[in-house]
Amino acid sequence: MAAISPANATTAASLSLPQFSSTSSSLSSSSSPSFLNFKTASVSNRCIKCGVRSLENHSGHRSLDFLSNGDPISLINPNSSSPITMAAATSESGSKSSKRVCLFHSDETRDLAERIVAKSDCIELRSINWKKFDDGFPNLFIQNAQGIRGQHVAFLASFSSPAVIFEQLSVIYALPKLFVSSFTLVLPFFPTGTSERMEDEGDVATAFTLARILSNIPTSRGGPTSLVTFDIHALQERFYFGDTILPCFESGIPLLKSRLQSLPDSDNISIAFPDDGAWKRFHKQLQHYPTDLVSWI
Repeated sequence: MAAISPANATTAASLSLPQFSSTSSSLSSSSSPSFLNFKTASVSNRCIKCGVRSLENHSGHRSLDFLSNGDPISLINPNSSSPITMAAATSESGSKSSKRVCLFHSDETRDLAERIVAKSDCIELRSINWKKFDDGFPNLFIQNAQGIRGQHVAFLASFSSPAVIFEQLSVIYALPKLFVSSFTLVLPFFPTGTSERMEDEGDVATAFTLARILSNIPTSRGGPTSLVTFDIHALQERFYFGDTILPCFESGIPLLKSRLQSLPDSDNISIAFPDDGAWKRFHKQLQHYPTDLVSWI
């Protein structure tokens, strides 16, 4: 007896089984193998206990009947001289479902994007023409735009200065609308993060402004845009973003700790924080080291 849990959809696989012959006392395997095509009809999503009730050979056709009054499983032998092979449909579907990412980048992050692609076979580097018109405004072109339809797309940005933010936002707004499966914006540094609050009436919290701009990125086929940024100034800035973007806050502190531990004098390290805010933000992640708080006079 065996237990089978078939899926709702019809499945097919080729099995490598030897050719059987039926006798009154036992089943024996002949020396010449056969290529058998295994097919199951669409059944409900439930576990069925089944067993072999008959194993007949009629012109290269064999049938296995369910004991639970189901449709028989047919084993077809199209060519008895073919070698033993096995091609499972599940393995084919598994390879097709492997996630590949098309990575675009700004002009400043080209070298970093190339190093990222060199580390993984699942990432494909794509390019954008970053040009300017005579008046200085950006003249942009996404190469092979139709080739990213249905693909997972990421953009490696660098908001290093206000002069480059507009041209990158233009591309960031365009990519999700090219019928892509998902869109991820990787912004390693959130530049206005330190201006996240008002101390006097009239102060402008530009961190909130940039968060609102990024919250208006169009949705892709897969839903809202994912935003990945590292060590944002204050964790409460998560709530500056709208519901149309999913911020993911990562940290480079584990890399820093790994680097510090590899130093020959790792037992003689102290961490100095420039202000009370930095101490509150990161001291829990560096609690294995002695810490100092710098007081500015």
